[in-house]
Amino acid sequence: MKVIGLAGWSGAGKTTLLTRLIPHFNAQGLRVSVIKHAHHQFDVDVPGKDSWRHREAGAAEVLVASSNRWALMHELRGAAEPRLPELLSKLSAVDLVVVEGFKREPHRKIEVHRSANGKPLLFPDDPGIAGIAADTAIDTGLPTVHLDDVAAAAALLLRAAMPVEEAVAKSAAIR
Repeated sequence: MKVIGLAGWSGAGKTTLLTRLIPHFNAQGLRVSVIKHAHHQFDVDVPGKDSWRHREAGAAEVLVASSNRWALMHELRGAAEPRLPELLSKLSAVDLVVVEGFKREPHRKIEVHRSANGKPLLFPDDPGIAGIAADTAIDTGLPTVHLDDVAAAAALLLRAAMPVEEAVAKSAAIR
């Protein structure tokens, strides 16, 4: 199992790129999972439904299952936000895990950059950035691809992906 991150400012196109990459990887026979970091309070449950009521009543975890999917919701209840290695350990084995966010973790990342954002590039300050997908030419020695070239972006992600064990070890080293 390998892991690669997508890093960039809000509005750069990380999610759009990822939703185009996943079908591309699937067509190549690869199984892909995603870990997405949310910077704000979010809820995957529907207020008023039984599972929501169970969490609101104080359950530490609520697992909802049907014939189509299952979902496990874990309430932190004041505990520290889990770091990437802990979250990686919760996933089933797949070929590739793409991490959107967690830019402070030391795993390898592809920077997604959109010039219209007017934001600075991250790569000069983040040694974990192994390549750039952008909508404009970037002056760097790093490999770059155009943001709309899904096949080239997919190849870049696969080349830069690192074994999960290596990502976990790097993260442990900065604790």
